[in-house]
Amino acid sequence: QVHLLESGGGSVQAGGSLRLSCAVSGYTQCMGWFRQTPGKEREGIAAIRSDGTTIYTDSVKGRFTISKDNARKTLYLQINNLLPEDTAMYYCAAGGCSYVRIDSKTYLYWGPGTQVTVSS
Repeated sequence: QVHLLESGGGSVQAGGSLRLSCAVSGYTQCMGWFRQTPGKEREGIAAIRSDGTTIYTDSVKGRFTISKDNARKTLYLQINNLLPEDTAMYYCAAGGCSYVRIDSKTYLYWGPGTQVTVSS
């Protein structure tokens, strides 16, 4: 069983930065960040595998960075140059995988989410 708990969300102005954290208990090969806004499907934005390989969806490349600290058992998402369209509930997720991927079907375990709101 894997337990996940996100933190670090908040309300920021466009152009600002946030670092989301996800405390992890247990081990899985892949960990990812997803986001969702009301009425839309959950979107995979970044993932990292146990070997350190990463993947990003095109819309966040260059602004988002996923990383993990195995000693602290924490997954991070650094978000720079925030845009109003980044407003969403952000979730971390964990699951087994043979290669790094950001489709939600890969991920069995999910945190409750942390809200990010970006004002223009």
